[in-house]
Amino acid sequence: MRNTFLITLALIGITSCIQAQEVASNALGLRFGGSDGIGTEINYQLGLSDSNRIEFGLGWNDGNKYAAYKITGLYEWVFYLDGNFNWYAGVGGGLGQVVFGNDFKPARANETFFFAAGDIGIEYDFDIPLLISLD
Repeated sequence: MRNTFLITLALIGITSCIQAQEVASNALGLRFGGSDGIGTEINYQLGLSDSNRIEFGLGWNDGNKYAAYKITGLYEWVFYLDGNFNWYAGVGGGLGQVVFGNDFKPARANETFFFAAGDIGIEYDFDIPLLISLD
């Protein structure tokens, strides 16, 4: 039983490698939302190999009482699913700053922070230069 499981696992791994898609060498993107107070983010992805990439992001939120900015860097692994679908996971970190306005009560000093980041998601790669992802 154990040998059957190991053989099956090996065959699935080989099949995944055979059907692997290439990661785009360069990509630009937008990320909307964010529950951490930093709303919109512009992203750049640089493909390193067929299954790895580096992602850089610049996020901002310009609210009435405060403004927030952050830069993020992630190293991501991309795995083929089916058709044009891939899933990915990554780790990294970044630097951010929150600038509080005069209207913010109680008054606070501006804050600069470092953070660790992780990313897991799924993406669909169209046959044109367009990719949609959810993470």
